[in-house]
Amino acid sequence: MEKPLVNRVAESGLITINLEDFFPKGEVIVFDMKNYLFMELILKEKDFREACKNHDWKQYQDKNLVIDCTADAIIPVWAYMLVATYAAPYVREVFQGDIDNFYKAFYFKKVAQFEVAAFNGKRVVIKGCSAKPVPAEAYVALTHKLQPVVLSIMYGEPCSTVPIYKKVKVVI
Repeated sequence: MEKPLVNRVAESGLITINLEDFFPKGEVIVFDMKNYLFMELILKEKDFREACKNHDWKQYQDKNLVIDCTADAIIPVWAYMLVATYAAPYVREVFQGDIDNFYKAFYFKKVAQFEVAAFNGKRVVIKGCSAKPVPAEAYVALTHKLQPVVLSIMYGEPCSTVPIYKKVKVVI
């Protein structure tokens, strides 16, 4: 007599959190300030303001705008602020820095907003091996946020996990 196949992963009570689900909606576009500098070195206020005024900001509709400068130039803070002001009516998110730092900041914001009460006393797997650029900092931030409430945290896939944290029961 054959024993029925049992899906032990399904019966384990593990809850999987996939950080890819937090990934920003919409395309991420870089606005490179280098293209608006005189000789790719100097920002001329009058010319820059005119360029911003005449720029087609609608092209960033529902996109995430990363304002960066890939030239080795000193950009005054007000210039980034001006770009953000013009872009604001169209973009989902606006960020000053490079794309890697955008993802870090975006994920920190999403993890901060993530409600952990539903995971109280649960066994959690934080899914690994993402196809999208999920920064390591996001895994660390989520682990830190979950640790006070969960029974355990694992990393990987439910069928093959690496133990990260297990709540120790204190016996008195």
